[in-house]
Amino acid sequence: MNNRRGIVVDAGPWASGPGEILRHALKLLTKDGDTNRRLAMILIDNAVELTLKTYLGLPSRVTGIKIGRDKFREISESFPKLLDAMEEHADDKLTGIDLGQVEWYHRLRNELYHQGNGLTVERQKVDVYAELAKLLFKNLFGAEIKVDEDEPMELLGAFMSGWQRAERAILAVAPKEHGMKPLFAMAPRLLEQAGGGPRLVAEFNELRQIRNQVAHGQVERTAVSRQLVERVERFAQSVESLKPHA
Repeated sequence: MNNRRGIVVDAGPWASGPGEILRHALKLLTKDGDTNRRLAMILIDNAVELTLKTYLGLPSRVTGIKIGRDKFREISESFPKLLDAMEEHADDKLTGIDLGQVEWYHRLRNELYHQGNGLTVERQKVDVYAELAKLLFKNLFGAEIKVDEDEPMELLGAFMSGWQRAERAILAVAPKEHGMKPLFAMAPRLLEQAGGGPRLVAEFNELRQIRNQVAHGQVERTAVSRQLVERVERFAQSVESLKPHA
């Protein structure tokens, strides 16, 4: 069941902590300003870190992941080690998420936190990190976080979700031994082998470039239009129609 102003209630009791932090960050962004952006960026990063720790620390009966207590304690002391552990143990949960980009935003957050007064962060960068955090939360806990958002952020979320759908579709046509990390270097060839044709490959290359520009905050938040959202959704639908790899 969805709650427009809160998290989906069936995420599991362990998701309430990171969910509340992320929801608070998103509510800050409904009123733009330098202070709210800085606070939101810090809270988003806290939510991402807690999301990772919570998921990796769940009982193996829930996740199928087995990490010893000493190893988990070591992983929990370092954000990069949390990301490494996700790649090692839960690669299938990273559809739509580039951990290199997550780490980049974490470093940006550290600059804001440690260098202090006077630093500002661009709105598009905060928005993108928020969307990555929302995707991560949904991937790991199976639930969405929603708050009332302005149109640019809603479109950004729809674009990121559309690209995630496309990534899942590409994974579906790839040989099963491929993980997320090496997959997209091979995606053009995989699409061709699945019968996608040069136009679909060209569309993948263009949309991936746009997605990377968006994810790094290199374009204005208003650059994501409804037409772009529809375009990535059409691309995902086209890939979904391809024949899976035998």
